[in-house]
Amino acid sequence: MHKPITIISERNHTFRQRIEVDGLEDLYGDVPPVVGGDGSAPDPHDYFDIALGTCKAITVQMYARRKEWPLEGITVKVQRDDSEERKGVYKLAVTMTFHGIDDPEQRAKLEDISHRCPIQRLMTQATVEISTFTE
Repeated sequence: MHKPITIISERNHTFRQRIEVDGLEDLYGDVPPVVGGDGSAPDPHDYFDIALGTCKAITVQMYARRKEWPLEGITVKVQRDDSEERKGVYKLAVTMTFHGIDDPEQRAKLEDISHRCPIQRLMTQATVEISTFTE
């Protein structure tokens, strides 16, 4: 089992949160001013979207390295459409740029591999069970 991630309210009367991940520099979360936050850090939706983009990038890089393909880097853009989130539809459009890969077949394979990243599978194929307790 992994060590827990700890989220601590950062300031009184705002929604800014300090996020402690074992052994790493602290991260922060907030919400935009339109919903009462300071807009000083990514909001929870941003972190959800970041998880997908980061996982796709890492998965592609690992595959290209294993195949010894000339991937110099990758840029991933994640565009959120949450206009129907209340109806249960949350859309993410992902655009990837593979730097150093010119072969169309390699590019297609890297795109295909990106669909297999663990976070995309978690988001689209897994049943997530959440238990919440108070102390």
